[in-house]
Amino acid sequence: MLASADRAAPIMALREKLKIPIIVAPMFLISGPEIVIAAGQSGVIGAFPAANARTIGDLSTWLKRITVKLGAACRADHWAINMIVHASYDRFEAELDLVCEYRPKIVITALGSPRRPLARIHEYGGAVFSDVISSEQAKKAVDAGADGLILVSAGAGGHTGTYSPLAFVEEVRRFWDGPLVLSGAIGSARAIRAALMLGADFAYMGTRFIACPESLVSDENRQMLVRAKMSGIVTTAAVSGVRANWMAESLERGGFTAEMLEAKKKADFSNLHGEAKAWKSIWGAGHGVGHTRSVQTVAEIVDELAADYLALG
Repeated sequence: MLASADRAAPIMALREKLKIPIIVAPMFLISGPEIVIAAGQSGVIGAFPAANARTIGDLSTWLKRITVKLGAACRADHWAINMIVHASYDRFEAELDLVCEYRPKIVITALGSPRRPLARIHEYGGAVFSDVISSEQAKKAVDAGADGLILVSAGAGGHTGTYSPLAFVEEVRRFWDGPLVLSGAIGSARAIRAALMLGADFAYMGTRFIACPESLVSDENRQMLVRAKMSGIVTTAAVSGVRANWMAESLERGGFTAEMLEAKKKADFSNLHGEAKAWKSIWGAGHGVGHTRSVQTVAEIVDELAADYLALG
């Protein structure tokens, strides 16, 4: 399947402007306007989930701040927004109205088909990238009209996949020649280079940036990340109803037993901002958590990655 050249070309042109070809992944309850602005100002693409804004009014304020700040830094296209397209999510239409007002170049859809927002985003010239965890999902997303794919592989923080990135990229590249983003335990310059060698155009990095002062997490969360190792990551669907990776220390503190972690739970993203949701106090991270050895700013991480990437030759 071939990508639309009209919509793929601007994304690949944006890639050439970046200091390194990474997207700071949109992370639930973690990414807000400050991390997006810092990423864009540092020369990479920052992203955040629309659902992180507690109200639609808050989301409007965030979008205005991001566009003003990055516009002033001549990085107006260095940001993306993530939208939940699951049928149970009750803010979809209101969020889409704001997306169409502020016009990000890239809109990332998650937890469902990208078809729902596609027409309106294409109308203003934006591109839709779809989160997928299998080749079958990737084919469906492309058939629905997606302009880019984000392959969520095993080891990704938060909602995760099960497939090896080595096999996943190879299989998808057999039928898709458009923009491709690889996610899953990418936390170093070597991992970024490996993603591109496999056939991806961008690396998706989330866990490496969670502890940044610009993120929305607490200092307690930051220190837990610094302590955590890959062996301390637990994969379970018991928290949100969708398979995800969480720090074992936060699961234990939240009272999750081994039996509870094995239990099945229906995915439900209605009333996402309710205080009773378990993920308010359960903290996610991916297999690349060991790359977080201290609290660093977004700029410090990007500069470190860029220097290491350049040194690889």
